[in-house]
Amino acid sequence: MAVQITIRGVSEDVRDELAARAASSRLSMQEYLRRELDRIASRPSVARWLEDVRARKEAAGTRVPSCSILAARIADRR
Repeated sequence: MAVQITIRGVSEDVRDELAARAASSRLSMQEYLRRELDRIASRPSVARWLEDVRARKEAAGTRVPSCSILAARIADRR
């Protein structure tokens, strides 16, 4: 079941930027924000991801620093 979310206190600059991004994607602001929220919710938080990496490192016995792994993941997204 869909729910409504209201966000108060958003600055005009932020609203304008989001409206521009929605327009450039040829979406309504509502559809653009819904897709962005879906995208955010579909991925683990950075904290959760790091916990998973640490657990895998411990299980594998590797000594690669987490910051190196995170940097590689960020580079892969580009």
